[in-house]
Amino acid sequence: MLTFTIRRLVLSIPTLLFISLVIFALLQLAPGDPMAQVPLTVPPEVKEKMREALGLGAPAHVQYWKWLVQFFWVEPQVLIDHWFGTGFAEGKQRVISWQTRSPVMDIVVQRMPQTLWVVGMSYIVGILIALPIGIYSAYKQYSVFDQAGTFVSMIGFSVPPFFSGVVVIVIFSVNLGWFPSIYDTTLVVNDWASFKTQMQQMVMPVMVLALQTTAQISRFMRASMLDNLNQDYVRTARAKGLRESTVVLVHVLRNSMIPIITVIALGVPSIFGGAIITETLFKVNGIGQLLLTALFANDLPMVMTLTFIFAILIVFFNLIADILYGLLDPRIRYD
Repeated sequence: MLTFTIRRLVLSIPTLLFISLVIFALLQLAPGDPMAQVPLTVPPEVKEKMREALGLGAPAHVQYWKWLVQFFWVEPQVLIDHWFGTGFAEGKQRVISWQTRSPVMDIVVQRMPQTLWVVGMSYIVGILIALPIGIYSAYKQYSVFDQAGTFVSMIGFSVPPFFSGVVVIVIFSVNLGWFPSIYDTTLVVNDWASFKTQMQQMVMPVMVLALQTTAQISRFMRASMLDNLNQDYVRTARAKGLRESTVVLVHVLRNSMIPIITVIALGVPSIFGGAIITETLFKVNGIGQLLLTALFANDLPMVMTLTFIFAILIVFFNLIADILYGLLDPRIRYD
């Protein structure tokens, strides 16, 4: 397992370099000019100096190499300084946002807690709801519970977040007044009252996002369980006199979780960028809204950094899924 992990980590380096090159090339070819938002009263020579200060006057390969070095060398050291105060990155040139003129990674670190609070919690809630529904729906196939679960899943698949989010706001915030419609990003949780307020304002966005997660994972869980319930090893386990709960929750569930691990692991990167609409709808000042704002402002350093972070997360969690395969299924050997 260790040899396989090291080999995959080494192979991920050229993969990530190729992804970074593709991201940089696509954004360089995208239309738009960061100087377009500068007022017309600014003289052309001042605009040209501003372009040079942003590094836009350098050749494309120089810009790419500079961004790559800053991302992989300077920014990790800055994060170490931020967490441990070692002082390694003092005076280092960093990736700067064209829109805010602030270091990109500092803005990402500021937005990350909001995303983890709302989108991360919704993903966990969705998984915890989806797995029991999928297991019981498969065990009681074509029952009333299975039909109801299928109906709810179809709603979760077919209804987009921008519609379900508006419906939730109208029902629970406007008509009933149970929850606030706007997420207060300035709230500091330091006592029970603030914690209660935090939970109340998280209910609606978590509800909208968890519906999609539950619909997806419960359907995969049901299909995987059905594939394993009719296998020969299940009949053998029952013939040996094992309890039905042991057969289903130990033998069948363990084998059924192998494809579900892929769905869950590859869905984790969506926590950081897949909730753009929901974060915008509920005014959650998170990573998704940050990416949308950067796209509208043509802030290429911010867009490049965020999309490349998502790519790193996809490669990393794909590796985690492969490692978990070996832990769930003893037949899988990597060494």
